Amino acid sequence: MDLDEAIDLTLRRARNLDGLEAEVVAVEGDRLDVSVRLGKTEKLKRSRERRLALRLFAGRSSAVTSTADLSAASLAALVDDCVGLARATTPDPFSGLPDLDGEPPLPLDLDLLDLTAESFTAEQAIAIARDAEEAALAFDPRLSNSEGAEFSTGARRLFYATSRGFQGEQRSSSFSLTVVPVAVAGASMQRDYWYTAGRKRAHLDDPREVGRKAADRTLRRLGARPVATCAVPVVFDPETAASLVGHLASAVSGSAVYRGMSFLRDRLGAVIGPKTLRIVDDPLRVGGLASRRFDAEGLTSRRNVVVDGGVLKTFLLDTYSSRKLGQRSTASAVRSLGEPPMAGSTNLYLEPGSHLPEEVIGSVANGFYVTELIGPGVNSVTGDYSRGAAGLWIENGKLTFPVEEVTIAGNLLEMFAGIEAIGSDLAFRSSVSAPTVKIAKMTVAGQG
Repeated sequence: MDLDEAIDLTLRRARNLDGLEAEVVAVEGDRLDVSVRLGKTEKLKRSRERRLALRLFAGRSSAVTSTADLSAASLAALVDDCVGLARATTPDPFSGLPDLDGEPPLPLDLDLLDLTAESFTAEQAIAIARDAEEAALAFDPRLSNSEGAEFSTGARRLFYATSRGFQGEQRSSSFSLTVVPVAVAGASMQRDYWYTAGRKRAHLDDPREVGRKAADRTLRRLGARPVATCAVPVVFDPETAASLVGHLASAVSGSAVYRGMSFLRDRLGAVIGPKTLRIVDDPLRVGGLASRRFDAEGLTSRRNVVVDGGVLKTFLLDTYSSRKLGQRSTASAVRSLGEPPMAGSTNLYLEPGSHLPEEVIGSVANGFYVTELIGPGVNSVTGDYSRGAAGLWIENGKLTFPVEEVTIAGNLLEMFAGIEAIGSDLAFRSSVSAPTVKIAKMTVAGQG
């Protein structure tokens, strides 16, 4: 049966069970992934997804089951299994569906669908990947090898319904292109990458420009070396600065807060950065890579200002974590199919400042410009931060030689408090974004 019939059948069967509430999440979609290396096709994959998940509440007990078999018999068994599990589960006083009374109407259209994603051919995808890789390798003779170029596209339909009468549907598409060239000069070999992503094909950067950008980033790493251990200003490029915002997103997630696993758990309402620091989670951004009309529990999406003027204004909460913390949900529920929802971010970004990135770099007499971070190295409870890094050394406000095999260390609370400059170069390249960021001082551990 088709997806609508499967959802209707599952909900009707669940509604017939006395004392139980239910929610159904279903998805269907197509995806195309290709990769080329040195002009030859290495991967060609077309996949289709059709899955349905059911969550049942027996009082304050709950269970989740899922299936990819949408036959009537399979769906009947899915409901029966879920009932048995729910009734055998220990009650949780914070469990249950959200109250949707008083919720504002869903936004009409966030411009998330490009219908061409459904008809995109393998030949078109391979041609785009080849164009990007060819442009990278033609950029300079030292670019003699490649880890390849990958192009992906897909279209997806998500449907969410509950026994309380909520029904919501969202259709979306995605496109992405990544290029990873390899440069060789003498005994030095380096790789780097560049990418572009968007909801629509027209939102992608030109493939050849992506290839040239990847080439330039790779070449500037040739001859990289470590530096002596020191404490200096550190400038994060937009890609690595976004990872700092991502660490904050993990720390303001409701589940991390109520478990005591967040270095920000006791900081609500406190100053955590300069007055120029403003971090926003905006699921309503038109065409955003993580935009959505409603969250994973049917609550109407809303824009949440997480940090404003350097003050931590809110955690990101789903229904469960909001009840645990005695606060109101921020409509931040996310979920994987077959799992209960939890709090998470959507389009999270650090608002740009007034400084050109060249001005941020120019303000540093002696310091480190970070372009790559390696390894986890973050303690979510204490905020202690230590990660491998690569980039370029700054001398007298200029980028000079490439650096690798170093570690940068600090504490995220001190790092956010130590932000001295925020660049104007914000670009929404992924679901977590940031401009260039300068931190007053961090330890750069290298030689000696």
